[in-house]
Amino acid sequence: MFDPVQQSYLLEARQMQALSFAVHIPLVCFGIAFPAMVMRAEWLWMRTGDEVYRVLAMRWTKVMVALFACGVVTGTILSFEMGLLWPGFMGTFGAVFGLGFALEGFSFFVEAIFIGIYVYGWNRMSPRAHFISGIPIVVAGLTGSLFVISVNAWMNDPGGFTLTPDGTVTDIDPIEALFGNGHLAYQLIHMYLAGFIVAGFLVAAAYAVGRLRGRWGRYERIALTIPLTVAALAAPVQLLVGDWAAREVAKSQPTKLAALEGVGHTERGAPLHLLGWYSDGKVKAGIPIPKGLSLLAFHDPNAEVQGLDAVAAKDRPPVNVVRIAFQLMVAIGTFLAALSAWYLYARTRRKRVPSGVWFYRLLVVAGPASVVALISGWVTTEVGRQPWVVYEVMRTEAAVTAADGIAVGYGTLAAFFACLIAAVAWILRRLARAPMKTYEEPERALGEG
Repeated sequence: MFDPVQQSYLLEARQMQALSFAVHIPLVCFGIAFPAMVMRAEWLWMRTGDEVYRVLAMRWTKVMVALFACGVVTGTILSFEMGLLWPGFMGTFGAVFGLGFALEGFSFFVEAIFIGIYVYGWNRMSPRAHFISGIPIVVAGLTGSLFVISVNAWMNDPGGFTLTPDGTVTDIDPIEALFGNGHLAYQLIHMYLAGFIVAGFLVAAAYAVGRLRGRWGRYERIALTIPLTVAALAAPVQLLVGDWAAREVAKSQPTKLAALEGVGHTERGAPLHLLGWYSDGKVKAGIPIPKGLSLLAFHDPNAEVQGLDAVAAKDRPPVNVVRIAFQLMVAIGTFLAALSAWYLYARTRRKRVPSGVWFYRLLVVAGPASVVALISGWVTTEVGRQPWVVYEVMRTEAAVTAADGIAVGYGTLAAFFACLIAAVAWILRRLARAPMKTYEEPERALGEG
């Protein structure tokens, strides 16, 4: 129906998009979760009058602004790449999912406007009015992600249109396409939880490093416990949502499930393999759990699981890429849930944060590990859908551009992102080393200006 494009650099085009996404998606997590953490600190200040909470909220506000600005840059690059790299996809289906991107744009502008008000409003507005001005930032961070995820969910479960034999899209219902597909609910919750997990563990890891270096005053304890509590509550729930997601994939994308678990042939009572490498239609060197896959995917130990041999070889994703990414995500998610249980036990039963040095060493690891799990999850989702850009409707090779220069653009983009990451790291270090200001100090600075 859609003819493939003559493009020698399809893989490079996919890698270019993946690179942009890998840089942008951790920033999305901060857009989802970090404003709520900032406002939590401010609310605690309003409730208790404790100056430490206010100082923390003001310092985190600067971090929020820096990361938002970086997210604007990476998000803009992604939006341009959608049109430049994938004109076949955008030209054919833009009218179907374009509403989602338009609404995301409105969310972005609302967030930008109120971030400006929130930053400017410190010491210029009443505490109550200032706190209220931050609520739209939290809401816009959530809705912006909602609209983008709705587009991705539609790519995994396309609907809301009719496709004629000549490839023309008619009878478009964008509301049905974006909000009526079966993948939106679990993808949205999965991403929201991931946002709080990644932002929470990364921020907590930064203060855990300080704890290991001897910086452990009351300010540092509070700055660690707010994000860590959020992440620790979300991590165990994510395991349950992951099970829900896997069961939905088993029903609607059985080939992806077969790739995730290396199921070469359709069988009943399919085993679950831990670790291992897929080759010649089976998992080698893995640890089998008899009937485990059938039980987890269908809640029936004797359920039939479709194998990769049910579809032609050209319609299968790269099995080991998907399988390793999936297992890495699950392993890290389990580690984060276990670390969360350790923390929550100490907080609820012993009324304090853990004191052992190994907890903080593991917490330092948990920060970057959560980002690895996040990216692995998106590799599982996106690569597992291949070779389809719109599942079972349009192949990726029909969506890519026919233009030259992709390899050059890929190298340029990689160099740019390396510079951007270095710049952001420098900015965050400067903010971390900046002297803390009390409630009165900003007032005097304003008066001098």
